[in-house]
Amino acid sequence: MRYGAVQLFAARMGASDSHFSLDGPVAAAVVAICRRLDGIPLAIELAASRAAVLGIEELAARLDDRFRLLTGGRRTALPRHQTLRATLDWSYELLPESERLVLRRVAIFAGAFPLEAAIAIAAASELPAPDVIDGVANLVAKSLVSADFTGAASQYLLLETTRAYARERLTESEELDETARRHVEYHRDLFERAEAELETRSAKEWLKAYGGRIDEVRAALDWAFAPSGDAFVGVALTAASAPLWMHLSLLDECRERVERAISVSGPDLDPRREMQLYEALGRSLAQTRSPLAETIAAWQNVLELAEKFDDTEYRLRALWGLYNYHLTVGNDRACVAFAEGFRDLAAQQSDPTDRLVGHRMIGTALHFLGNQSEARRHIEHMLDRYVAPVQPSQIVRFEFDQRVLAQVFLSRILWFQGFPEQAFCMAQRSVEAARAIAHPLSLCIALGDAACPVGFGIGDLASVEANAAILRELSAKHGLPIWNAWARGINSAVLIRQGDLGTGLGLLRSAMNEIRKTGFVQRNRVLSAVMAQGLLAAGQAAEGLSIIDEAFAQPGDNKEHWYAAELLRTKGELLFLEGAPGATVSAELHFRQALDCAHRQRSLSLELRAATSLARLWQSHTRGDEARELLVPIYDRFTEGFDTRDLKAAKSLIDGLS
Repeated sequence: MRYGAVQLFAARMGASDSHFSLDGPVAAAVVAICRRLDGIPLAIELAASRAAVLGIEELAARLDDRFRLLTGGRRTALPRHQTLRATLDWSYELLPESERLVLRRVAIFAGAFPLEAAIAIAAASELPAPDVIDGVANLVAKSLVSADFTGAASQYLLLETTRAYARERLTESEELDETARRHVEYHRDLFERAEAELETRSAKEWLKAYGGRIDEVRAALDWAFAPSGDAFVGVALTAASAPLWMHLSLLDECRERVERAISVSGPDLDPRREMQLYEALGRSLAQTRSPLAETIAAWQNVLELAEKFDDTEYRLRALWGLYNYHLTVGNDRACVAFAEGFRDLAAQQSDPTDRLVGHRMIGTALHFLGNQSEARRHIEHMLDRYVAPVQPSQIVRFEFDQRVLAQVFLSRILWFQGFPEQAFCMAQRSVEAARAIAHPLSLCIALGDAACPVGFGIGDLASVEANAAILRELSAKHGLPIWNAWARGINSAVLIRQGDLGTGLGLLRSAMNEIRKTGFVQRNRVLSAVMAQGLLAAGQAAEGLSIIDEAFAQPGDNKEHWYAAELLRTKGELLFLEGAPGATVSAELHFRQALDCAHRQRSLSLELRAATSLARLWQSHTRGDEARELLVPIYDRFTEGFDTRDLKAAKSLIDGLS
């Protein structure tokens, strides 16, 4: 009620309905109506008179047809004040023809536009550029166009109601398609220039210059691929604007746009544009539907085209994409090969940055392969020498900020190696770094693959719950279903750990089904262990064993992977609970296998877990001395993290054995 538009609407409604009250859903609907009518007093008066008949919500739903809907008003008013259309007709007819042309043509813009864009689209043989400039200035003076002079470059905007009216006039003049074509061509040229600027402008500057054009790109592509549009120029704009979708982390929408462009492309498609489209498709699929067969097909197409043109840049991008695909499906040895190929190709370039990215890729693959010591060496080598580029092209090329990725995987390695406090600090550093660059996808991986799993590993459930909530909101906002399912899986794990087994197991089944459909093996391994541990707590050993067996049967070329020790340990716990003949012997065998696997991988945290489980088993069979001899030396190798969950559990058991 502090705003004049709402005050006017409420006053007119109150005059016709004494029971009118501006609260709850009614208030929200009134605000939406006033905003869509741009606060125009006549429009609001007419809307209030219609609302008295139709109701507030019905009126709000029908505003797209505002010119037919908003008629009536006071019987004593002039005819031009009795309908919104009549008022705009009256204003429009007073304009000279040159200004009518400008008003109609700039109605093609979805939002604010610079003067340069108005000239490119409105100027023609009958309307030279100086006349367009004069026309825009005169329309601003007559309040039909708004101007914003606060930024470095002036921006102009039609109010929504004025734009809707002028768009109707544009359609009536039979100029709509020609104007829309110019709109698409202008933005195609704009983003072809913008792609070149990726190498020279900072991410912040680039996004400030081009990020606000996303609605124009949407509108341009909608027309281009419509029956009356021009698909050929639409394909060109799709390819040119792909970096924008990536920067804004609108990957699901990017995938839809690129798939449409590829589907209408004919034999005349420029092979370089085809390469750009498949590269954008591969990246967007990796975060929205990964890793379906079309993901690897897209990257193979990019690699073939890049080799055909001897294009090192796109060969690097293709190797990255193929590496990322195999990492997702658990082909860890193949990942090492692709990462080494990336590093060796990058070494031929003068810029050392990409070569360091190759080391980070190798380190990540070795982490999943279970070689934590070598993984750490490669990632620390990268972090010690890496200088973050100011150009946003690095993020566009390889999906994530590379420093953030290195910090993410170093935090995980530190936890596995038995440095929980350092791991937690590094995970927090990755989150802060991702927030500092304002890149949503990098923040997703920092939250989902560092802060949450490390927090869960040390038993800090409050931080996990908070970070998972942020991840869920972020992934929903940016259309990242894989990350959203992962966030829900993490939240389910917290509920299970807190003892809410019924809710947690139900939600976890749903999240696992979604992730299983994507073939995301690495994440399914973690969730399988969590599910089995929840079933263990619920006393459902048989189902838990089935889950673990499924996890070991998942595709991939690495059966002794980074999480194998934890899965073996969990299977031992389930076998002991099941109590079948020979259960104790079988459980002990699995605990020993888990212990040996963790020791070979130099994974002290998983070694402690396996030793704790085996020590408990021995304690229950009056083998306390053996249990103590096993557990104490492993516990004593820790130098930090004594307040974390696993270390406290081990210390409590040691004290009991004493």
